Amino acid sequence: MLQVPYAADEYVRSPGRRYRRGTQGYTVQRALSVGMAVHPRAWDVTFPDAFMTKCTSCKRCTEECPFGAIDEDEKGTPFYKIGRCRRCGTCMGACPERIVSFKDFHVDMIGSMLKGVSVPDDEDQPRIIVLCCENDAYPAIDTVALQHMKIDPAVRFIQLRCLGSVNLVWIADAFSRGIDGIMMLGCKYGDNYQCHMVKGSELANYRLRRSRDTRQAAARSRKGRVGTDCYRRLRQFTENYY
Repeated sequence: MLQVPYAADEYVRSPGRRYRRGTQGYTVQRALSVGMAVHPRAWDVTFPDAFMTKCTSCKRCTEECPFGAIDEDEKGTPFYKIGRCRRCGTCMGACPERIVSFKDFHVDMIGSMLKGVSVPDDEDQPRIIVLCCENDAYPAIDTVALQHMKIDPAVRFIQLRCLGSVNLVWIADAFSRGIDGIMMLGCKYGDNYQCHMVKGSELANYRLRRSRDTRQAAARSRKGRVGTDCYRRLRQFTENYY
């Protein structure tokens, strides 16, 4: 049976039980049987919850899901194959109606975080928000702190499951509140590297181009790709924003 790979803790924790990784670790089948996602969110027991009465069957979620976890019935209405879901939130970012949510991760939650970021009254003091994935970008930011390196004080970070979960409404709302710029930091992708959620960074790049076309925000949005070992480049990303 296929073993689930783990990148972090030696143990997979479940209410009342824990399982050591390796030959005694969770197999894919056992993980799914207790409602867990598999790598990289191997501990996650939340599920996507869609308010289907507002679904317009636009097919964006089915087309963009990197794991084939969303299919359609004979009427074209999407439905989830929970056994395939990795809880990346790509469907949440894809949905224009904002009807997809998780118990601990949803559009309004990130929207509230954005609204909670203070905007300086002084126009000479900018405010930049960085939306960063939890797999490569955020660990790199943690490493910057551990190395006692400084980052521009104008920057505020918001952690996401994956850049594929970015909903364009967040960018529009941030700019309407007076935020000077949005930067998205995610996993590398290409021939020699792959996003932890397969294509989250690529989808974010695609949506950012759409944002530039529809919101005319070319001068205020940036996209960066980092690995966990690229923490020294983070200062360069933020300092070169202006």
